[in-house]
Amino acid sequence: MPETAENIKKVAVIMDGQQTQFLELDQDRPLAAIIRDLCDVWALTNPDDFSLQFNEINRHGFITERNRVEIMKGNVLQLTFSPAKTAEQILYRLQNGSQEEKGLALKQLTELAIDSTFAQEFINKKGLQLIINMIEGGTCTGEGLAYTLKAFVELMDHSIVSWDVLDPAFIKTVSESINMRKGDACILQSALEIMENIVLHSANKYSLVEQAVTPVNLIQHLQSSNPDIQKNAIALINALFLKADPEKRKRITENLQSKSIRNVILNNVIRGSSSIGTEMAHQLYVLQSLMFNLLEGRRGTEIDINDQGTVKDILNLRKIAFDSEPDPNPIASRRESHARDFKKLGFQDNINPALDFTEVPPGILALDNIVYFAKMHAESFTKVVLENSCRSDDHDLPFAHASIALD
Repeated sequence: MPETAENIKKVAVIMDGQQTQFLELDQDRPLAAIIRDLCDVWALTNPDDFSLQFNEINRHGFITERNRVEIMKGNVLQLTFSPAKTAEQILYRLQNGSQEEKGLALKQLTELAIDSTFAQEFINKKGLQLIINMIEGGTCTGEGLAYTLKAFVELMDHSIVSWDVLDPAFIKTVSESINMRKGDACILQSALEIMENIVLHSANKYSLVEQAVTPVNLIQHLQSSNPDIQKNAIALINALFLKADPEKRKRITENLQSKSIRNVILNNVIRGSSSIGTEMAHQLYVLQSLMFNLLEGRRGTEIDINDQGTVKDILNLRKIAFDSEPDPNPIASRRESHARDFKKLGFQDNINPALDFTEVPPGILALDNIVYFAKMHAESFTKVVLENSCRSDDHDLPFAHASIALD
């Protein structure tokens, strides 16, 4: 077959301590045969212990029969120990090496755990269980713990092992890294990600995480200057929110809607950065959607026009807008006065304004929103009502009617 055929890739292969080999790599030949040829050239024994690897700045994955189609002309490849051999070496150093050797092994593991072929070999050799034991046992601190947690995240990301294998002791240990007032940013980032995945992907670990880490406790991390920590904290809040029962969701929402927490999200997350990344924007959207979904029940509930609470709310709107004192006039006169005021407020039915809220949706949610605006922003509410009630018929925008339509 001619050299210009598509199955021939001209590549360079390097290896530490060896002279670079320039190959016309035939994609029709088994990788094992190509590796044997390279081992013969470099006088290496046991070719089964070697593998080809991509050698790019952001790509060092092992080359397999499955992904070899990604080899391009001009690529620089590296001959290195196979995934199985590498996993074996890392495990040996983690179990028997000096502190320095263990640190280097953890760093290498973090880099290689992204590769699914290596991850499978490492897990098959009980490597994941070793990492879990190291985290539970507290044998790693500082940079070592950061690498260990990161490696764990990468290994679990391949969905080879279920998140249900984790014990309460593991969750407790990881949660301690989150609940600390100050800590290593890399440790915290991975710890938050681990907890999020436990909540989302385990069958029965939610309650353990909820007890160890609450949404309110996570607010401190939204004040971090690290956008990745902020993003992971919001993601964990969303996960806890999503898996909570209806009552717990209400409590979470009440906490998140407190002025202090809203200010943290507004000032530190939304306004705290010159630009919000795509992932953070998505997490904020999810949080907003989860909170809005709690209002769906009110949005689908038709108002009870005979409910005294409803009547009182509507009368209070009139009082706030027009600063009304109790009307001493006869009932008939009061009704006329109320009707005029309700018309100024923008109700379509100025005799019984409650009838404006009978359409579902927006149902009673529309009244909730108007009442909230009137109570919490009384000055603005009064200004909007009075300005619109004084406009000519061609330019009027009845406040109540417009508010109901917006919902």
